[in-house]
This record gives sequence, C-alpha cells and structure tokens, in this order.
Amino acid sequence: MFELLTTDSATKARRGKLTTAHGVIETPVFMPVGTQASVKALDLRELNEMHTQIILGNTYHLNLRPGLDVIRAAGGLHKFMNWDKPILTDSGGFQVFSLAKIRKVKEHGVEFRSHLDGSMLFIGPKESMEIQRTLGSDIAMVFDECPPHDAPAKDQRLAVERTIRWARECREQPRADGQKVFGIVQGGSNPELREQCAKALVEMEFDGYAIGGVSVGEPEPEMMRAIELAEPHLPAHKARYAMGLGTPAQMVELIARGVDMFDCVLPTRIARTGTAVTHTGAFALKGAAYKTDFGPIEEGCECYACRTYTRAYLRHLLRANEILGLRMVSVHNSHLYLKVMAEVRAAIAAGTFADYYRHFIANYKPSQKVLAARKKADEER
Repeated sequence: MFELLTTDSATKARRGKLTTAHGVIETPVFMPVGTQASVKALDLRELNEMHTQIILGNTYHLNLRPGLDVIRAAGGLHKFMNWDKPILTDSGGFQVFSLAKIRKVKEHGVEFRSHLDGSMLFIGPKESMEIQRTLGSDIAMVFDECPPHDAPAKDQRLAVERTIRWARECREQPRADGQKVFGIVQGGSNPELREQCAKALVEMEFDGYAIGGVSVGEPEPEMMRAIELAEPHLPAHKARYAMGLGTPAQMVELIARGVDMFDCVLPTRIARTGTAVTHTGAFALKGAAYKTDFGPIEEGCECYACRTYTRAYLRHLLRANEILGLRMVSVHNSHLYLKVMAEVRAAIAAGTFADYYRHFIANYKPSQKVLAARKKADEER
C-alpha cells in the first residue's frame, strides 16, 4: 500500500507512494478538506487543475446531512460528488473534542446531540466504521477520543485506553472494497502515553497511522513535541498522517520530522476573510496598500487567480462582498498549499530538501491573524 521511495539524509523527510482503490498518491501530500462533500468555494475542475490528489470527507457531518440513505442510493460518496480520485474520511472522533458541549463520552462510544436539530445520535467504533463503509472512502480512520490538549493526566490516560480499545473494535469491522484503515495515536504531550498508544496500534497492523490530538489549540512547540513523541514508534513502511495541520511552515517543519500526510481547513477559511497565503507568509488583501497594486497575489504563482486577476481587483471584490473575490483567494491559497507539497517532493527526490527546508522556514513570517484563525479552526473543524 505504501512504498517508501526516498529518505532525506539530513532530516527525517520522506517521499513515498500510497496506493488506494482510486489511485496512487504521491507523498508528502496535503489533503483539502471537504467536510460536507465539498471543498468550500472550490469546484472539482479547480481542484483537478491544481493537481489535488486526495480530499477529505467528514463522517459525523455526512451522516447527519445528507444522510446515508442518500449517499447509498447515489452509489457511495465518490459518485455522489462526482470525484474519481481518493477520499479519506475522518471517523467522527474529532467531534468528540470540537462538540464537547453537546456530547457525552461513554465506554462504548459517544452520544451526540445533533447540532442541526438537537436529535440524539450515538457513534462508537462499529457505527463509525459502518458509516465509512457506506461512504466508500479509500481510507477510513478509526474512531478515537481526542481530549483537549490541557486535559488532566487522568483524562489523557483514559482517552488513550479508550482509543486503543475502540481501535481494536474498528479493526474487526467489515470494510468497503479496497478500503484501508488508519489507526490514530493519542496521548497529548505525555511520552509514555504516546509510546503506549503507538505501540498498541502498530501491533494491530493498520494500513497507516495518524498522529491525533494535535492542532487542538495547543502552542506550536507543544504540537511539534507531540509529533516527535509519536513518530519514533511508527513503522517506516507505513504512511504517517498529522491530523488537522496547519500553516505551510508547520507542514514543512513536520515533513522534516517524518510526517507524510496533512489536512487543514485553513486555506479556504482564511480566504473567506480576505487573507492570502504566499511562500513568505500571509497578508490581508483588503488592506489599503493594495488599492492600486496591479500585480498578482504572489509573483510567479501559476494558479488561475494569479494568472487572471490583480491584487487591486481582488481587493475591490472582497471589499464589495463579491463572491468571486473569496473564491479566487480560496483558489490561490489551496494551490499554494499543494504547490509547496510538490516542491517538497521534488526537493526530497533531488536530495536538496535540507536546503529547501532552511530557506522556507527562514523566509516564512507567521501571521498572528492566521495563527488566531488556526486556533479557531482547531476548535470548530
């Protein structure tokens, strides 16, 4: 399923190929998030033009709306949304964290009160895998418990124990044809818990492994530490996925730490507020400085927005609340994330990733606005 092609000699960066029922994915890879079976503001033509390899769907949300009956009648999620490339579905486990106010964690799963109409919904390992089987995703995630980053040590330990128990139950459930299943490592910033969870999941021999419990509102150094604690205990011949990350610089940092796969709502979320991302950071396109700036969002960018429109025109659209403005910034931001991954893959293949890494991190200036948006996204995704 996962073929490791190249390992950087100076860092832990890896280049590989992940084979799924709907195609081969080149890693490292960024996966745009399609929570409701749609990547916000983008259509499939645009996703294909920017060489999107795989997208995400959300188990919890798709189960509520449109519901499994509709997706089953359509012939699965791929046919429902007319996407013929790979899809990864999360398990609903993150909603255990993000919807803490309307759920109750029990030993065999989680009882939710629908955020749509208040009706009761129970999701446990069996239910989560059944939903993902009906969706027909290429990669399904085990149902896990994702506690807050500042949860007490006792709660972190209980979450790890449940995650291991639930993972074992998920492993026993039937799958859709060709469907792969990834385990999720929890444990916060506790070295013993991360090791315990990782080793227990590796013994179950999942098709790949995700590192969960990151990008849940914690400071960036703590995020990096959580990855560093889990990564040494994961097998080199399986794909590694850091869930819910992040800014381009964070992804490049984590690629240097041995991570292969990423997803994040940030590119389209911040685009809807007029924030554009470049190789050197992010900026507010609505600013007065761009009123008569007739250059592209980023010089040298090949995305449709940069080939077609100027900063001045896009600023005008955003300030006038024209939908085209937020769509074009979404196109650019998503393209930028995918472009960085393509550059990383090329650098690893050429043996120059260490230089690329140093240059990228030295030139990327974090935006406080984007970091705040990331924190909000962590809480809501």
